[in-house]
Amino acid sequence: MQNPKREGNITHLLNVGERQLFDVFGPTIQFFTAPDDVDETLCVMKGDIPPGVCVPMHSHVGVECFFLVAGELEVLTEVDGKFSWVTTKAGSFIHVPSLAKHAFRNSSTAPAMSLISTTARLGRFFEEVGRPVRAHERLEAPTPEERQHFVEVAARYGYWLATPEENAAVGI
Repeated sequence: MQNPKREGNITHLLNVGERQLFDVFGPTIQFFTAPDDVDETLCVMKGDIPPGVCVPMHSHVGVECFFLVAGELEVLTEVDGKFSWVTTKAGSFIHVPSLAKHAFRNSSTAPAMSLISTTARLGRFFEEVGRPVRAHERLEAPTPEERQHFVEVAARYGYWLATPEENAAVGI
């Protein structure tokens, strides 16, 4: 990744246009800060979910916070064992606690863009499963090998991934 480790207490400015973009099977992410080796270090990135794309239900150790900058997203939430979709719009803040089951879908006709803050550990996960891509370039659907790699990396990071039946039960 093109983000050298920082030394000392130095303020850093970055040119977002020079940052590598990663495709995570539809959504894309772009790191603003590197996913450092210390698991609880803050990792900040920009995330885009194109129209018609969803992030299936999952959970993981580590909090995630999303500030929706543009567009509209539906967020799957769970309260007392019952799941429901909540529509969020630009200006919404979404806090996902560690181990909370959640999902996202963009049912609108415009991309949804968010600023994401999470742990370095989750950042390293995205770095490992993401496929480098250029802006506005769409990759082919993931190969069976890429899907298997995703499942293996998810297991190594302690991710829980919903089954196809569990996703279908919540409308994915």
